[in-house]
Amino acid sequence: MATTLKQKAAKRTERNRRRLKAMGNGRLRLSVHRSDKNISAQIIDDTQGITVASASSLEGDKAGTSKGSNKEAAAAIGKLVAERAIEKGIKDVVFDRGGYIYHGRVKALADAAREAGLNF
Repeated sequence: MATTLKQKAAKRTERNRRRLKAMGNGRLRLSVHRSDKNISAQIIDDTQGITVASASSLEGDKAGTSKGSNKEAAAAIGKLVAERAIEKGIKDVVFDRGGYIYHGRVKALADAAREAGLNF
């Protein structure tokens, strides 16, 4: 039984991930990780256990994105991960916000990925 807040959060994250896999119907998962200073996104194939495409604000200028933790950087990462996924023939994904609320940088990343051509 989970007793600490960290254990409860881990159980909730795992429960949500299982639900996403079940309702995904074979679609890949767009997973978001947000920290205080950076944001990153990965498109993961859970059946094979591999990362198909990824983008991070740590890449900075070499990827054409702004480095940092603002909404503009998150939008650039969303657009970049969508472009990389579309290059590999991926259009439909399931959005995994990873326990973060759908607001601010997470929402900006999702909206930019949708505008760049991903469907979720």
